[in-house]
Formats: sequence, C-alpha cells, structure tokens
Amino acid sequence: MDYKKAGVDIEAGYKSVELMKKYVKETMREEVLGGLGGFAGAFDLKKIKNYEDPVLLSGTDGCGTKVKLAFVLDKHDTIGIDAVAMCVNDIACAGGEPLFFLDYIACGKNYPEKIATIVKGVAEGCKQSECALIGGETAEHPGLMPENDYDLAGFAVGVVERKEIIDGSTIKDGDVLVGIASSGVHSNGFSLVRKVFEITPESLNTYYDELGKTLGEALIAPTRIYVKALKNVKNAGVKVKGCSHITGGGFYENVPRMLPEGIKAVIKKDSYSVPPIFGLIAKNGEIAEEMMYNTFNMGLGMVIALDPKDVDTAMEAIKAAGDTPYVVGHCVAGDKGVELC
Repeated sequence: MDYKKAGVDIEAGYKSVELMKKYVKETMREEVLGGLGGFAGAFDLKKIKNYEDPVLLSGTDGCGTKVKLAFVLDKHDTIGIDAVAMCVNDIACAGGEPLFFLDYIACGKNYPEKIATIVKGVAEGCKQSECALIGGETAEHPGLMPENDYDLAGFAVGVVERKEIIDGSTIKDGDVLVGIASSGVHSNGFSLVRKVFEITPESLNTYYDELGKTLGEALIAPTRIYVKALKNVKNAGVKVKGCSHITGGGFYENVPRMLPEGIKAVIKKDSYSVPPIFGLIAKNGEIAEEMMYNTFNMGLGMVIALDPKDVDTAMEAIKAAGDTPYVVGHCVAGDKGVELC
C-alpha cells in the first residue's frame, strides 16, 4: 500500500505545479520575493512606507456552485477569474489596491492539465486586477469528493490610505448613485439557477435567440473585475463616498451596507438595461421580481455613491476602464435601506 493507491497522486501534484508556473509568472509584481514552490508567499512591503497611514484590507471568497457548470461544460479556464473577482472587488469596494492573491483548489483527483487550466484563469483574474498570485494549494480529497469535482476559493490582501477608505459615512441626501454594468450572473445565485434549468450538456448547449448565445455561455461568463474602474475614478480626483459590490443578497442586502443611518437609496429599475439572462431565469423559474433583485445583481455589479458635481468625471473614468456606467438613482433622507421603483 502506498499514498497513490490510497488515492493521492504526489507526482500529479508536482506536474500541476510545473504546468501552472508559466501562468503564475505572468502575475508577478516587483514586490514579490522568491518563486513558486516555497512554503509561504513573500511580498515586500517597502512601497507601503510611502503611505502616510496604510491600512491592510483582506477578502476571501469562492465561486459557489457555479463550479458545477464548469464540470458539466468541461470548461475550466474562466472559473479562476470568478474566484479572484469575488475577493478583489470587495477590496476595491473599500477603496483599496489589491496586492496579492492565494488560491485553494480541493479536488477529488488531481488531473494536472485541468488544475493548470483553472490556475490559468486565476492568473488572468490577477492580471486584470494588477495583483500577484504568490501562492496556493491543490489538495486531493479521494473518497470525500467525486474524482471529476473540485472546489475553488481564494484570499486577497490589499492596502489603502486610512483617509481614503470608502465607508459610506459621508453619504447625504442628494448624492447620486451610479451603477456599473455586470457581465451577467457573476458568481451568486447559482443554487437557484440550478433549480430553474437542468444543468446538463444538452440544456447548457441550447442556443437562445434572446441571449444571442447558448445558455451555458451566458451563465459561465466570468465575474467582472472593477479594480481598474474604481482606480480610474480615484485617479480622476473623485471621492467615492460609498460603494456596494452587488453579490449574494442582490440589491436589498448589499446596497444598504454602504449607507449611513438616516439615508435611503432610491434606485430606478428602468435606468439601465437588464441583461436578458435575468429575464430568462425569471420566466423559466416563475420567480417574482422582488426575489430576483434579492438574489441576483440584475445587471449591476457595483453601485457607487457620488457628490452630484463628480458624476460626469466619474462616469468618463469608468468608461475609460472599459466598463459601462449608468446613473441609476439617488440618496434621500429616510430609514436606512433601498427602494426600487
């Protein structure tokens, strides 16, 4: 008896690391010390000394049951972008710059080429957010997970000047809400999606005219990363007063998280175009509109609060980053919460 016969292939692990090295290398920043394969990732903090009062930010998350689509479609090159996005978007939401990322892949069996493809997506997400992939772990769990299954999660660290933290405390009556378009369902609500649609190759490869693509293509589209958009806004001299990353819990849970007491957000549902995938989900699942807005991002991945005088400048900065902004509402005095009208 040996470890391989028990279900853990150490040689496959070595091969996975060799195959992923070229992708990891593409994410390097000058602050990264050492190479891939050490017991700990090392990141030089000398640049942080240029900050007046630096605050470290951190975020950890996974892709949820969206990974099920990757299994069924046998498409593993973008799910890593989702894992990075869910972490770095939270850091950007607080005004920070992501510095580095670590991933964790648990799998039933280590197929080196598949693992390397997953990490390729992680590296792409890191490149999009200009953070370094400085380490990770691939763990084989024979007997605990089916051989072809895996789960993916990550952890990111960023930095922000204390005086530049976005905490929503200065939001007031009359401030404007700008939403930034999502790329689709992102990485939340897939447990409901999987109840609405059969997650089979036949179902996912079905073409829908209203989508202009197959169902699988629409659903697996990677989560949009907003680091560059928010960085552009900051570099344009605009102070983002509040920022909400629209993830699990949709509008009703996430928008109020950026608001101070005594302020209500009013969002106009007809102020932007809701992507057709959400209409298809609602129709096929007979899901009430309120539940849709309480579960999904409904086409807006970020909502930011701005002083009215800064709206035009901010929107141009967001467009320059390749994102699409909309003026979607405003803030009023009232009980803390969100009103959709």
